Amino acid sequence: MCESSMSSNFYEFKSKMYLRCSECDLIFMHSKYYLSEKDEKEIYDRHENSPKDDRYRKFLSRLFIPFIEKIHPNSKGLDFGSGSGPTLSVMLEEVGHSMKIFDKYYFNEPEALHDSYDFITATEVFEHLKRPGVEIERLINLLNPFGFLGVMTKFASDLEHFKDWHYKNDPTHICFYSLKTIDWINNKYGLKSTVFGSDVVIFEKR
Repeated sequence: MCESSMSSNFYEFKSKMYLRCSECDLIFMHSKYYLSEKDEKEIYDRHENSPKDDRYRKFLSRLFIPFIEKIHPNSKGLDFGSGSGPTLSVMLEEVGHSMKIFDKYYFNEPEALHDSYDFITATEVFEHLKRPGVEIERLINLLNPFGFLGVMTKFASDLEHFKDWHYKNDPTHICFYSLKTIDWINNKYGLKSTVFGSDVVIFEKR
């Protein structure tokens, strides 16, 4: 996250080593265990997310419901890491917002990352980032003043929790954020945040 050298071994699981940064508290897989892009995409291709799927809409509502209470009417947004079946962007368009989408594998349109936005969403994306600090800073820079960044990713805690945590078992999940990491992001970039449950945080750019 902070790309500090202040990291130490945290946990070994199925011959994969995870480290934890003493500066930003990010837990992350050692890079030598990363999948190739080909293997990573093969896993993503198995996902069958769609705006026609009511269960997927309900899942996304964990971010959608608190998010629409914060953003202004008729705002301009970006769904970052939309996947092959963009759905949150459709839900936000249905309530009057204009949307662009970006996904490295399915909607790789770089011009979307050279615009400015009132809000950005990233659902089940942050745990896949190989350089989270770089990507988060880029997203923050795309936000207009007082814009919002809505994130869905499950929060990590202590070692005992991590050992039995199913979330780490997905081979494409390579970094995990604790509440301390969220505080670090706030302090680093001058944001304020609100946490909802165990997997949603909304940052506001001051």
